[in-house]
Amino acid sequence: MKNFKRFLKYLVPYRKHQFLSILFNILYAFFSSISMLSLLPMVKVLFEEGEKLRVKPVYNGIKDFDLNYLENYLNYLITNMNETNGPLATLITIVGFVLSTFLLKNVFSYLSILYMTYLNNGILKDLRQDVYNKVISLNVAFFSNERKGDLISRMTADINTIKVSFMSVLMMIREPLTILFTLIAMIAISWKLSVFVFFFIPISGFLISKLSKGIKSQSGDIFSLEGHLLSNIEETLGGIKIIKNFTSESYFSKKFNDLTKNINNLNNSIGKVMSLSAPTSEFLGILVISILLIYGGSLVLIDKSLSGGAFMAYIGLAYQILTPAKAITKANHALQGGNAAYERIAFILDAENPLKDKPNAKVITEFNHEIKFNNVSFKYKDDFVLKNFSLTVPKGKIVALVGESGSGKSTIANLITRFYDVTEGSITFDGVDIRDVTTKSLREQMGIVAQDSILFNESIANNISLGIEETNEEDIIKAAKIANAHNFISDFPNKYQNNVGDGGSLLSGGQRQRIAIARAVIKNPPIMILDEATSALDTESEKLVQDALENMMENRTSIAIAHRLSTIRNADHIVVMKKGEIIEQGTHETLLNTKGTYHNLVALQSLEFN
Repeated sequence: MKNFKRFLKYLVPYRKHQFLSILFNILYAFFSSISMLSLLPMVKVLFEEGEKLRVKPVYNGIKDFDLNYLENYLNYLITNMNETNGPLATLITIVGFVLSTFLLKNVFSYLSILYMTYLNNGILKDLRQDVYNKVISLNVAFFSNERKGDLISRMTADINTIKVSFMSVLMMIREPLTILFTLIAMIAISWKLSVFVFFFIPISGFLISKLSKGIKSQSGDIFSLEGHLLSNIEETLGGIKIIKNFTSESYFSKKFNDLTKNINNLNNSIGKVMSLSAPTSEFLGILVISILLIYGGSLVLIDKSLSGGAFMAYIGLAYQILTPAKAITKANHALQGGNAAYERIAFILDAENPLKDKPNAKVITEFNHEIKFNNVSFKYKDDFVLKNFSLTVPKGKIVALVGESGSGKSTIANLITRFYDVTEGSITFDGVDIRDVTTKSLREQMGIVAQDSILFNESIANNISLGIEETNEEDIIKAAKIANAHNFISDFPNKYQNNVGDGGSLLSGGQRQRIAIARAVIKNPPIMILDEATSALDTESEKLVQDALENMMENRTSIAIAHRLSTIRNADHIVVMKKGEIIEQGTHETLLNTKGTYHNLVALQSLEFN
């Protein structure tokens, strides 16, 4: 239950629904007990129980308001109706009263569940939105350490589990009220019989709690395994070509089968407990009712201290307790699972973001002078991948970073966009440390075109205008023309409204890259970061993309990371990196003349020396 205390803040917007739900729950619980008590006059009419009472009982205040007074008053009403209207009319009247109480009970039941549903769905909507907002606010390093499938499982299946569990908790407000009103009615009829019920409830609760012990931990294990299962499915679908090419179907099938077996075993273990608890609680209830029948029957037949009608009403009330008691049992099991699910959700909600903006972070709106790396060192985990890196990128210049894989080039792009913070040193933007500015305003000054063109399963137009709230078709077309994408887009049946497919699967690599360039162009940032934007393309696509990149970089400050050196020959400054350090820097011609590492890289790629 302690995890559900965190839900209290989500209740605030739905106070009205909460109040109405509680109100209708109280009315439901009240009419649940009244509906059973209403059977008493019907029994009296049918079996003509008790002596005829023709004198109206005198009411002398609340002290006289007890079961005897009610029975006497009931006798008076029934006697009067019988003698005035006849027994059939009396029976019809009493049956109508009984029906009315049951109708009101069910109407209030419907209304209470309706407003509980509004409350529950609203809370879960807000929780789901908070979890999603937290996920997209976390730094990139968080996702490097977590399985995507497990995160998806936490954000979907676990939240649905919490929904079911929280609904059960809300229903637990109603069931105790039903039991309370029922017990009051039972005590009013016979306190002696009620002793058995009071004796039964704690014993039943104890036995059920023993049965449900361990469900929470097992539920947590299942949720974790289901997260792994979802990750396995996501990896399988993403790498299906590799799996088939390397004939690894049997390996992945066995891996999946092992996971499903473990989940199956845990589900069976929990199912065994849950399927046992309901019959156990029902049997205990019937056992007590059997004892009540024996003892209560003696009070009716031998002791004569209890009427047959009152005893039948009492048995009805006693049996009525079983339903809310079983509901509480089920709610307890759901609560255990919900607690486990919420702990997994809390993992996301409580995750710390080390890149969170400072309280007094500055908002930057323009780029005027330079970006400067001041003795920057950085490590992802243990080893430094960047060491004492110093570089100035003046406004309006193209600076290229080249070097072998793992030399730290892409790390520069990650640091300047503040996907990660430097371990040592600093990066300044017009003289201001980027850790002292808001991340949003920093990234608004930059456009990125990466090697992997990430497109979303939407229209081409929506992919180009991503993140731009107010765009028109003219702006989108203009950006596409700069990116050399307009011609191939115009060939599609729906042109700019054509869907790109999952991850852009309906487009070629060059087409995806040019749409990514158009997306960067329409943002119109003063700084462009090109992270190996042509390395995965064929020669013809590379030429088209390279032309698009040159169009895009015109009059902009650019940082180009490249494997193919043909794409950066015209850069104002080229930096050659090796093992996280700068080993050479200068223009294309200068570096060729030094006959060093850059010269060798150019020679390996068979470029023409100038």
